[in-house]
Amino acid sequence: MKNFKQIISSCLIVCITFAGFPMAAQAGMVTTDEVSSVGAAASNRDKVSAFLAREDVRQAVQSQGVSPQAASERVKAMSDVEVAQLAGRIDQAPAGGDVLGILFTVFIVLLVTDIMGLTKVFPFTRSVR
Repeated sequence: MKNFKQIISSCLIVCITFAGFPMAAQAGMVTTDEVSSVGAAASNRDKVSAFLAREDVRQAVQSQGVSPQAASERVKAMSDVEVAQLAGRIDQAPAGGDVLGILFTVFIVLLVTDIMGLTKVFPFTRSVR
């Protein structure tokens, strides 16, 4: 018991001694690209959300068997890279056309996340978990 107390007290003395020393902090410059990527991620999410809010898109999503609320929730759960890819597809789509291709992309993303067990949008899928 005496040996145990000596070990504990020695450790406490060392810890308290080093607690008084200043800690070194490392800082780095934040590049413009890093700052603009944060703003771009929010802009992409807004763009995709606005696209899903359109009436023709809502009708097409409902015809696929997905509620618009579930699609919007999934967009919120997507990573920044996935949202950027989807926003890029929206930008590349011709005005007033090829909504079906974008909806197909949203459908595939929702289907894959259902199969992976991250969401439960479609009743006909089974999770791999």
